[in-house]
Amino acid sequence: MHIPDGYLGPQTYGTFYAIMLPIWFWASKMLKKTLKAKHAPYLALCAAFSFVIMMFNVPIPGGSTGHAVGGALIAIIMGPWAALMAISTVLIIQALLFGDGGITAIAANCFNMAFVMPFAGYYIYRILVSGSDAVSPRRVFAAAIAGYVSINFAAFFAAVELGIQPLIAHTPDGVPLYAPYSLNVAVPIMTFEHLVFFGFVEAVVTGLVIAYIIRTEPSLMRGSTPSLVPAIGKVGGNWKKLWAGIGVLILLTPLGLLASGTAWGEWTSEGLESLLNYVPEGFKSLNGLWSSFMAGYNISGWNSPFLSALGYIFSAIVGVGLIVLIAFLISRLLPAEGRSS
Repeated sequence: MHIPDGYLGPQTYGTFYAIMLPIWFWASKMLKKTLKAKHAPYLALCAAFSFVIMMFNVPIPGGSTGHAVGGALIAIIMGPWAALMAISTVLIIQALLFGDGGITAIAANCFNMAFVMPFAGYYIYRILVSGSDAVSPRRVFAAAIAGYVSINFAAFFAAVELGIQPLIAHTPDGVPLYAPYSLNVAVPIMTFEHLVFFGFVEAVVTGLVIAYIIRTEPSLMRGSTPSLVPAIGKVGGNWKKLWAGIGVLILLTPLGLLASGTAWGEWTSEGLESLLNYVPEGFKSLNGLWSSFMAGYNISGWNSPFLSALGYIFSAIVGVGLIVLIAFLISRLLPAEGRSS
């Protein structure tokens, strides 16, 4: 779902920047109202988890790949506004530093994965757990359902954004300028992939993490507001374990390199030419607009399997390090305990 540069025309990506800028502004105000400086490390932990699990590409029949996002999971733990900011941070880092998602498409990608997914997942979860105990097994089931449904919502929106391009941007003789496949192709393919495969990946990840939290830190599940789990500041016993878990995941990220193929709708110009026997003119003008420092989560020249694996791990460390730094900077803007927000 990381839409690259060249797939969305200016009418579409410009519209999404116009949508997301006020949403980001409002989210920043909500963070100041609902978070304290002491909560920033938890925001960093959630964002780091999302960043790392997105590096685990899962192959499916047909040559496509996909991954979990963690949108519903973060929203369940910290609230949808915090999840929006956490995943937006991840997506911006991925686009700027690693070329995963386009610069022009940042707002559209954030709308799909950082806005639609957390809010849909959060409210589905709240409805399903209504009246249940904080450590009820129903919460694990509800979290899994929220993860499954929310990623399918996000995929549907991405499919529509891609599928409308041939309708709104084409040459006088009808040749698409940007994403080449219409709604009757993009929507069925992307929804099928996520309904049948990637939705279950998201459900398993979300359910397992919530099950772990219920077993080890049930205080995190006692929140009932859409803004923040009130008891989150009291958690501490498993702080080191949680970060150790992120460390283990970082070391395992090269498993994501085993997935061959390219996610649907994320082809390079060469890939498009092999599929279409041409490259859309608008795509040519935007694709490659930004040269990422560590494109493809690797270092230039590290081409052997061993060096590629090292580059992948190093990229994960760099990405998580940037997330921690940004969380620290955010903490300087949040009110301290006891100070009015």
